[in-house]
Amino acid sequence: MAIRNIVKQGDPCLEKVCRPVTEFNARLHCLLDDMVETLAQAEGAGLAAPQVGIVRRVAVIIDGEGGYIELVNPVITREEGIQEGPEGCLSVPGRYGIVDRPMNVTVQYQDRFGAEHTIDLEEFLARAACHEIDHLDGKLYVRLVKEYLNPEDLAE
Repeated sequence: MAIRNIVKQGDPCLEKVCRPVTEFNARLHCLLDDMVETLAQAEGAGLAAPQVGIVRRVAVIIDGEGGYIELVNPVITREEGIQEGPEGCLSVPGRYGIVDRPMNVTVQYQDRFGAEHTIDLEEFLARAACHEIDHLDGKLYVRLVKEYLNPEDLAE
């Protein structure tokens, strides 16, 4: 495993719609392992493949219990409710803003071996999944910001 460089806003990789994963092999497993290690080192909530320069539909998010959810070819199939809250991004360091996201989502995805799964996520995990799936569609959260925050505001 290795820690990968996280690309920053302005890198063209972040503006591309990612290609689906079609081969579930050692290269994918290495990418997922590296993404988990990179995310842990960066102390973030999620990381999408384009953030490490790979234009594939792969993301990882924290699971809220000390582990990670690996999402390959994820698709949101249901959104319910709305939540407003602060959001940041490892590719947009030092900037935070208030963003509306669904309160609950259902995500269909594949795991590292290609098996299909469905997961229901709520509150923070729903926010994280939406944020990372937006990355896979070439969209940064800054397009949704209603109001920017100072980093000090988050500590209160």
